[in-house]
Amino acid sequence: MLDDVFIRADHLVPGSSVFLKLEGLNPAGSVKLKTAVALVAQAEESGREFPRTRLIESTSGNLGVALAMVCAAKGYRLTCVTDPNANAQSMRLMEALGAEVVVIDVRDGNGGYLQSRINYIRDRVAREPNTYWLNQYANPAGPQAHRDRTGRAIFDELGHVDYAFIGAGTTGTLMGCAEFFRQHSPATRIIAVDSVGSVSFGGPPARRHIPGLGTSRRPEILDEGKIDEVVMISEAAAVEMCRMLAEERGLLLGGSSGTVLSAVQEKAKEIPEGSVVVAISPDLGERYLETIYNDSWVADRWPELTYQEISEISQAGA
Repeated sequence: MLDDVFIRADHLVPGSSVFLKLEGLNPAGSVKLKTAVALVAQAEESGREFPRTRLIESTSGNLGVALAMVCAAKGYRLTCVTDPNANAQSMRLMEALGAEVVVIDVRDGNGGYLQSRINYIRDRVAREPNTYWLNQYANPAGPQAHRDRTGRAIFDELGHVDYAFIGAGTTGTLMGCAEFFRQHSPATRIIAVDSVGSVSFGGPPARRHIPGLGTSRRPEILDEGKIDEVVMISEAAAVEMCRMLAEERGLLLGGSSGTVLSAVQEKAKEIPEGSVVVAISPDLGERYLETIYNDSWVADRWPELTYQEISEISQAGA
């Protein structure tokens, strides 16, 4: 797995050094490969009998692809439980790698699908004793992988870091990196980035359209005591950032990356000149071509963000 690919994005915080850690170059196409390897290893260490055991996990897309890759290589059976917000390409990738894909279309009490996905998993595990839930929302193996790999890689590459902007989905990457920096660089300010409509940090629930960041159920592994600040970003702002970076910088990034970089831009005026800033980009944009990079899809959800208006904004800022 590639852990050392960084590009500069200094324009987001003038006068400071901004490093974007690209996780989309990992073989599975996202930061979730590290999580997948760790979760499967934990299952193996639990004493379950393989390949008799079927693994099952809730996923908005990227983890499912990563798990399908790992399970295919090991000859394990896998079920990925997802929902209508997942990218069609991600679902096809899971299936191509041999995973069973179950799409849950019943919304939970917070307007999302996460609790409904988890309810399905619990029911199925109860019915099928040979099915084992990996449970990324509560499994400490996920954060540990990012403490040992992602956090360590940032520190080894950059050394001194003043601000670390990290997206909050299941919060495994966030918690792992926060734990590493709390131990090795306690002065680093950890900024958690979440989507408006997510309930992870106690905000009001609202319907969301982009998979990745945000949850409709607080993850058990989340420990706010390791975080300095939470920044909430609207999905419209994330889409705008993604499309402006594609047009202006030639960077095709995923929705989670656009959310994180929107937070960097929002906090730029508060960051002292000369600071070292790192932001984690969980994945690239190829899996979002039919969503956030599709004019019709964007216009249906955020009419104010038509491609023409984004182009005009980009040209005005050039």
